Amino acid sequence: MAVVEAVPELVSSTRLMEGFTFQRIETRGAEINVATAGEGPPLLLIHGNPLTLVSWHKVAPSLARDFSVVAIDMRGYGDSSKPYGGEDHSGYSFRSIGEDAFDVMDALGHKTFAVAGHDRGARVGFRMALDQPERVTRYAALDIVPTHHVLNNITLGWARESYHWFFMAQKAPFPEKLLCADLDYYMRYKLNKKGVGLEIFTPEAIEEYIRCATPEQIHAVCEDYRATITVDLDMDTAEYGKRKITCPTMVIWGTNSHCGRHFKPVEAWSEWADDLVGLPVPTGHYPAEHRPDLVYAAFYRFFRGEPVT
Repeated sequence: MAVVEAVPELVSSTRLMEGFTFQRIETRGAEINVATAGEGPPLLLIHGNPLTLVSWHKVAPSLARDFSVVAIDMRGYGDSSKPYGGEDHSGYSFRSIGEDAFDVMDALGHKTFAVAGHDRGARVGFRMALDQPERVTRYAALDIVPTHHVLNNITLGWARESYHWFFMAQKAPFPEKLLCADLDYYMRYKLNKKGVGLEIFTPEAIEEYIRCATPEQIHAVCEDYRATITVDLDMDTAEYGKRKITCPTMVIWGTNSHCGRHFKPVEAWSEWADDLVGLPVPTGHYPAEHRPDLVYAAFYRFFRGEPVT
């Protein structure tokens, strides 16, 4: 029987993205803020809303001991550029954001690589794994079920916790004007999830998220959500039952998140992936900041091709 090695100890640091080097990389449609560190198999990290790449700061330095870690601010978020989304909002579709990610990895010399995404970033990773399966070697999603499943299985409980999906998708500039009236209040309210609170975030991370919450970013995020219920849903609907993710896939969800409370993640993901492992963790919607020890251990094993328990 093979001996399974222990997971190395998690790196602890008070600095955001300790040991990472930052640069901007021009893609076919944006300029992307990129943080890199480490050596080994390449691993791309993609954040969610309303976050930035620093949302990985509690796990990324540890991962960089074994992987070439690349963390990006998605277009429209953080310190990446905020290009025009187009009349149909397709400039902020998960495909367009994924194309930025492919371009970044090309620029860094990574032809094939693993992808981990949280929230919106996990939806980008989903689209990347479908669009260019020859390039994505492994894929991990944090605290989502696929978009097609969400929008075809809406319940009252989920809708009450996920008001922003349809509020932010309203015609511009209606949601932008309301949200930008008090961005500090909005960001703290958005991060303060039911039954979890703000204590899981470091003060430095919260301040970084608030710094990046400019009117330009809020508009881009709204464009992201407008694209989700139009062009993104159309793409998923056209492929539902016809295509699946071919690489090994892991989904991690918080048992105290809206995902864990209102969906059956493994069942939802089995519609899109056959080589699938599911891992519930005792967190809310932000597992990498709430329980980085559990997320790091799962990533370490999964991206090394080891069993995840």
